Amino acid sequence: MERRRVLGLAGAGAAGLVAAGAIGAAVRGSAGGDDLSGVAGAVDFYGEHQAGIITPAQDRLHVVALDVTTSDRAALARLLKDWTAAAARLTAGRDAGPVGAVNGVAQAPPDDTGEALGLPPSQLTLTIGFGASLFRDASGRDRFGLADRMPAALAPLPAFKGEALRPEISGGDILVQACANDPQVAVHAVRNLVRIGFGVVSVRWSQLGYGRTSSTSRAQQTPRNLLGFKDGTANLKAEDADLLRSSLWVQSGDGPSWMDGGAYLVTRKIRMMIETWDRTSLGEQEQIIGRTKGSGAPIGQTAEFDEPNFAATGGDGAPLIDADSHVRLAHPDYNNGARLLRRGYNFTDGSDGFGRLDAGLFFMAYQRDPHRQFVPVQRQLAGKDLLNEYIRHVSSGLFACPPGVRGPEDYWGRALVTP
Repeated sequence: MERRRVLGLAGAGAAGLVAAGAIGAAVRGSAGGDDLSGVAGAVDFYGEHQAGIITPAQDRLHVVALDVTTSDRAALARLLKDWTAAAARLTAGRDAGPVGAVNGVAQAPPDDTGEALGLPPSQLTLTIGFGASLFRDASGRDRFGLADRMPAALAPLPAFKGEALRPEISGGDILVQACANDPQVAVHAVRNLVRIGFGVVSVRWSQLGYGRTSSTSRAQQTPRNLLGFKDGTANLKAEDADLLRSSLWVQSGDGPSWMDGGAYLVTRKIRMMIETWDRTSLGEQEQIIGRTKGSGAPIGQTAEFDEPNFAATGGDGAPLIDADSHVRLAHPDYNNGARLLRRGYNFTDGSDGFGRLDAGLFFMAYQRDPHRQFVPVQRQLAGKDLLNEYIRHVSSGLFACPPGVRGPEDYWGRALVTP
């Protein structure tokens, strides 16, 4: 059943939905009563791992970070249950609530905002993560009695050379990532989760993205970033089962058991100095990246997926791939084998008021341990990358993304918030 075919509630039951608590109960109960599987164009919501991590990267992104405004752990748990039920419906192409956008009583707000009526699921995925501030706030207070459950991997990222982070678009207690092949579907999902969370959470920051900059499956072609280069050629792929086990999924014994089967997400908003880059010669651009712009092949090689030969030299004896090129500094061989699963997106947020585009890369990378994977790679890049002249890191986030929801009776973060 598509979104436009919504369920009605009879008589007094519908009238009772005027109360927010009744709406929440109806949303929670709906997940178990409807068959949400097998919808064309839908990605399965339930599973061992959350969808939206190794799922083939969709074209559009809407990510939102929220701060929890209550200190009531039971209210937080109820919200996570309500969100999970709504997410199961939304990813199946349904309205966020069981009544829907148009079938409710005229005297009550609808339990779906309606802008996705008639649209297919568009491979929507919804993925959740928890920030360190959920466990202890800025003053060190343990608001929910969860501090002893915080993974060591959520320790703050170190400061990196050259970054200019803006606190108002960094961090957050909870992050929700919506990916879809239709921007309206992604925005609709985030809007409705925020609506359901009214009074419990508030929006800290959000980001729209387009034109995925990584492939997460070998069935996908490698996309290009706003610098015009293919991005994510050496990304972890869904088909790399052994590498996913060693580099992506949290294993038993890594930390608290509620994270087993989950992953850690690092977000970085990277502003690109587009106008300066566009006046740089092709040869210098390729030297900075370490790949040819057309084919994406490492310099000195012929095809995109050829392994870089960092020992190769030119006629002058200099390395063909500069020692400070982006490709070399980010390569696993120079980072103790560290690999990341990237799901980045381009962004364009208008202009900066000085006649320059406010545009770049919204970087997202999933991994098993950010302090052993992202941190050493970024430390190398921040210190020597030739690309640093053209980019600025302006926001940062680190989130613990729990394992998948196993069925209608389960919910996001259940093992974390259950006493």
